[in-house]
Amino acid sequence: MKNKILKITALVLLLVLGVLVAVPFFLESKIGDLIKNNVNNNIKGRLDFAEANLSLLRSFPNAELDLQDLFVLTQSPFEGDTLFKAESVSLKMGLKELFKGDDEPIRIKSLMLDRAILKLKIDEQENTNYDIAKEEEKSIKNDNASGGFTFALESYELLNSEVVYEDLNAGLLFKMSELEHRGNGDLSLEKSELKTSSVALVSFVSGNTNYLDNTLVKLEALLGIDLKTNTYSFLKNEGHINKLPLVFEGYIRNLENSQEIAINFKTPSSDFDNFLAIVPEVYAQNISEIKTTGIFKIEGEINGVMDDTHIPGFDIRVNAKDASVKYPDLSKSVSNINLNLDIKNTSGLAEDTYIDIEKASFAIDNDRFVLSSNITELLGNTKMRSHLVCNLDLGNISKAYPVPGSEDLNGKLDADISTSFDMQSIKNAKYEKTVLDGHLNIKDLNYKSDNLSGPLVLHSVAMIFSPSKVMLENMNGQLGNSDFKINGAISNLLGFLFNDEKVEGKFKMNSNTFDLGDFMSRSDVEEQKENQSATNSQAVVLTDERIQIPAILDCVIDANANTVVYDNLLLRNVTGQLKIADEQVVLSNFKSSLYNGDINLKGNASTKGDISSFSMNLDMSSLNLEDSFKNIELFRVLAPMAAALRGKLNSEIVLSGKLNDDFTPDLATISGNILAELSALKINPKEAKILNALNTQLNFIEADKFDLKTLKTILSFNDGKVDVKPFTIKYEDIAITVGGTHTFDQKLNYNLEFEVPRKYLGAQVNSLITAIDEKELDDLTLPVNASVSGSYKAPEINTDLGASVKELTSRLIEVQKQKLISKGSEKAGKLLGDIFTDKNNEKDTLNSGDKKSANLNDVLGKVLADQSKNKDSTVSNKDTISTEDPLTKKAKGILGGILGGNKKKTNATDSIKDSVN
Repeated sequence: MKNKILKITALVLLLVLGVLVAVPFFLESKIGDLIKNNVNNNIKGRLDFAEANLSLLRSFPNAELDLQDLFVLTQSPFEGDTLFKAESVSLKMGLKELFKGDDEPIRIKSLMLDRAILKLKIDEQENTNYDIAKEEEKSIKNDNASGGFTFALESYELLNSEVVYEDLNAGLLFKMSELEHRGNGDLSLEKSELKTSSVALVSFVSGNTNYLDNTLVKLEALLGIDLKTNTYSFLKNEGHINKLPLVFEGYIRNLENSQEIAINFKTPSSDFDNFLAIVPEVYAQNISEIKTTGIFKIEGEINGVMDDTHIPGFDIRVNAKDASVKYPDLSKSVSNINLNLDIKNTSGLAEDTYIDIEKASFAIDNDRFVLSSNITELLGNTKMRSHLVCNLDLGNISKAYPVPGSEDLNGKLDADISTSFDMQSIKNAKYEKTVLDGHLNIKDLNYKSDNLSGPLVLHSVAMIFSPSKVMLENMNGQLGNSDFKINGAISNLLGFLFNDEKVEGKFKMNSNTFDLGDFMSRSDVEEQKENQSATNSQAVVLTDERIQIPAILDCVIDANANTVVYDNLLLRNVTGQLKIADEQVVLSNFKSSLYNGDINLKGNASTKGDISSFSMNLDMSSLNLEDSFKNIELFRVLAPMAAALRGKLNSEIVLSGKLNDDFTPDLATISGNILAELSALKINPKEAKILNALNTQLNFIEADKFDLKTLKTILSFNDGKVDVKPFTIKYEDIAITVGGTHTFDQKLNYNLEFEVPRKYLGAQVNSLITAIDEKELDDLTLPVNASVSGSYKAPEINTDLGASVKELTSRLIEVQKQKLISKGSEKAGKLLGDIFTDKNNEKDTLNSGDKKSANLNDVLGKVLADQSKNKDSTVSNKDTISTEDPLTKKAKGILGGILGGNKKKTNATDSIKDSVN
């Protein structure tokens, strides 16, 4: 019998367990659809989730429903915005709730939200994104209403969540992040107590003022809840702002169209340690070892009604009296700390809030700081009156207060400034209605920081304040190797500080030495040194972040410097004007001496948009050519062949392109043109790689014998390619025309065209011409073409000289044979005279050279034809150009003398003769 009972019991338990496992599979879809349909039928928006998981075992005897990736989207005018989302929403309820009909409410016992985000927003037109309940559903329903959910919560949790409230119309932002909130109590009772625990990082911004920035806030509160009167009372509560404790009491009562609030709060003690508790932790290390005296306390009341047009009145008082702070590792203390601060609203209208700082002061030794200020209509037409008196030795600050980081500051600061204004006048630029008087003087300031390339020294600075402008007088300082003296005026300072206007000003700057490298950060300078040897076509990026011209600047700077150092350029006697506006720098009338010459520059650079850009017009006069190509990367890229030249450079350059993040030109993007004139030229044979390569093909060419008294050329460039308009250079009595292209990575594609006189064509060619005995042949020149390819460092030369000499030799031999046969010298001389170069025609181009070659073939052909009519019929063409003919054999040695380049030579003609003999 006992075994039978056990078997029946086991069977029942197994059956129950099976039901608990199987039922969720049938109910998950029903519950999920019920939640979606019920919520979506009652809101102006859409609720959805990825999946619903129901378990009857995990929280038995309750059922637990998990909704994954739940979100609520809003409708117009916030259509598509996410009002709420959570990675997980967990609901617990009694088992019987699962079997209720569609028209019966489901009672929820506990709720848990994990990684939830709630974003509440009011736009400029005061539309709210959280007013999503449909009009007919806004009335409060009791537990007997049909459908939907009712809450009989015993507990709830928010884990790692975030709440954001943003009012664009009022300029308010309130944010709680990393929120952990728990509550326990029986909320099904008419009167109950709810024990809560909360911790979050809180930020609060109003206008341009950041009152809290990720400030740690904790609250342990016991709340009394009266559902009959809708009253929530603070029974036993303690909160912390950072480490500042606050205790409070009071209540919040929900009325039909408003809320009634009555809350009092204060610090539980008045020790000055309370002040250290609100100081950010980085400034309050080893707080237990800090010695304090005096009092510090916060207390206040919030009383009144909050509705659509009113806020509750409040009075928050912060007081410090005769306090001091001494940090254990610092030699000085901050003493005579006094503060009387009152934040108050008595009318219930938000714009009537005011702040009164009767006195805020402290001292370090004999240094003092005193401020008084009164701000009214804080959220309306804000009005401010302030007076600041300050006389500080800045070096004492780090001796009395722990300054974070590696900053080091010394110097004397003296200020006495008074101001009075209202924001409406500032917004309307009616500065005549404002008061701004006083001075600020700085002497012997020395500031060191990791963000600077070296110490910043301000020997003196004097600022005189007035409503219309701030005069900057005798700003005399130094940064690294750079010195500067600046005078000028800043306009609309109040508009910049309070109305987001640009800083307007006009300044004059003088400097003996101004090194732009001094104004890079130290890390930038080190990286520049590491990359100093880089010579590729892409400029080295020295910074991780893009350098941008501040959008807040609208100023003009007239600059004068004896020496300006930029990278490895040394500019002398620099003058010019910089205009900075709209994220653009415009440079005009910039003049300087560089490499014993003069430059004149105008242009602009802009960082507006995603990619920075620049354009410039540059005139250069009498620059030392060797130094220019050695130190200016742009020249090396645009004209690598000119690096072998020594002399003077005159040039006009027009170019534009994009800028790298470090404000250097992106060479691959630049385009423009150059008109260059070179004078007093000489050639450095070691650098003349192309001419030396040409010598290997034409042994009568020697780099140091070129006549380069003047040279003019025009370059244009775009998309990484340089086009060189053909120009002519002289080699003794040979005119050479050069033209072509190269790329920024120095790949060459050039053509050389020149006429080679007979004296360079070898002894055998000249003996043939002498034998023909025609005066017209004395000025004979042979058109030659050469192509240059490869790279500048390894050029490749190809010419048609060999083929041209071979053809000319064969023709001359044939003419000589026909002359011997027919003695038709007069006819040959007349016809050959037409094919040779006129002495006065030294500017023929490649096309004219080709024409001469054609004439040579035509005329010699006619000579042969005419002579064949008079010769004996037994003479055949085969016999005419016999390979056994002594003259033909002798012609084979001509090419070696002209094309060889390995023998030692004294001059071109002797070399040819030697090779022939």
